[in-house]
Amino acid sequence: MLPLTARSASALKGRVRVPGDKSISHRALMLGCLAVGETRVEGMLEGEDVLATAAAMRAFGARVERTGEGAWTIHGVGVGGLLEPEDVLDMGNSGTSTRLIMGLVASHPITAVFTGDASLRRRPMQRVIDPLGQMGASFVSRSGGRLPLTITGRAPATPITYTLPVASAQVKSAILLAGLNTPGITTVIEKEPTRDHSERMLKGFGADLWTETTPEGTAIHVRGEAELKPGRIVVPGDPSSAAFPVVAAAILPGSDVLVENVGINPTRAGLFTVLKEMGADLAYENEREVGGEPVADIRVRGSALKGIEVPPEIAPSMIDEYPILAVAAAFAEGTTIMCGIGELRVKESDRIAMMAAGLAACGVRVTEEPEGLIVEGTGGAPVPGGATVAAKLDHRIAMSFAVLGQHAKAPVTVDDASPINTSFPGFVALMTGLGAELAVVEEQK
Repeated sequence: MLPLTARSASALKGRVRVPGDKSISHRALMLGCLAVGETRVEGMLEGEDVLATAAAMRAFGARVERTGEGAWTIHGVGVGGLLEPEDVLDMGNSGTSTRLIMGLVASHPITAVFTGDASLRRRPMQRVIDPLGQMGASFVSRSGGRLPLTITGRAPATPITYTLPVASAQVKSAILLAGLNTPGITTVIEKEPTRDHSERMLKGFGADLWTETTPEGTAIHVRGEAELKPGRIVVPGDPSSAAFPVVAAAILPGSDVLVENVGINPTRAGLFTVLKEMGADLAYENEREVGGEPVADIRVRGSALKGIEVPPEIAPSMIDEYPILAVAAAFAEGTTIMCGIGELRVKESDRIAMMAAGLAACGVRVTEEPEGLIVEGTGGAPVPGGATVAAKLDHRIAMSFAVLGQHAKAPVTVDDASPINTSFPGFVALMTGLGAELAVVEEQK
């Protein structure tokens, strides 16, 4: 356990860069493994989740090397060339790694065994098992499709057309990755748009991928037996990580923070859109495109926020940001209603329940709904605080309450900040560099 205490801070000021985008980093490693030749990646997130993906790619036969800070090379084995791992793949806390790599294995004639930490072992994998099973892969798992899990792929696999029952970029990506080594055309239909990093990067690696609008939704097609070409990938800053200094600056009067080089892919930037609607003084500067991804510097100043009803259709573009949005809502004037977010109950923790419990413990008026949260804001005044909040191995819960504590009358403590390293190594140093009052207690025995 590594407790982290947050105390009331004055205005935050400065210019920072957050770590590389986690979603793009995972995919760069996986597609680099499927390309023949050397892929070079700059700006790679070096958090524990991405390092778990790197280790898995080595287990499948790729040569993956770190050449400098955020700089990596991958010498791939080619589509169809994955080797069978000699040992169990420990995916730590990374649901993205697990689900996407299951897609890779599904169309290769190999067997792989996945496990992870206590949080990951609770997360449902059935939503990936179902379509990959239709393609011919076989599975042995715990009840509910939970880890530890064994998958045996099939080659040739069977191409399918699959309509996503729930919006999930991970399920979509797993099917598309399986389709790369499947003869014919594999199609995923999504009724609501989800993050499209896989589609962008697959095209960049030379896959024959195209989309079309159908009465059922957007159909994404990939032609199998692909030959991927290596290349150079520049990873932008992760908008999910940028969310924490952005909200911290927005809720503290007098703050003025510039977060540089943030990915603003519209399938990921929902939080920034919602914050603007709440009245945040937030602007994109120096907008540009890097490696096929839209990027900008985000300037945010302390501002008066107002409560709104967040439209449920925006959820896929900000599903990971609802915990920190709930923190912003705690300081808004009036009520913020977040609905249609039942997906949060099957993340690293039950994030609806965790945020409701933590906010209530800190003196915030909050109502937990089956698929949502209703938060009554303070109108900009500090919240009471004074609580110790359980993180339950969830990095975003830990960081969210570290931000809440910056504008609380009494200190707020997160019981265990160690999960933060899964996605945002250097979080405490970055925030304190801006003026945040954060202190880590030495690990308790």
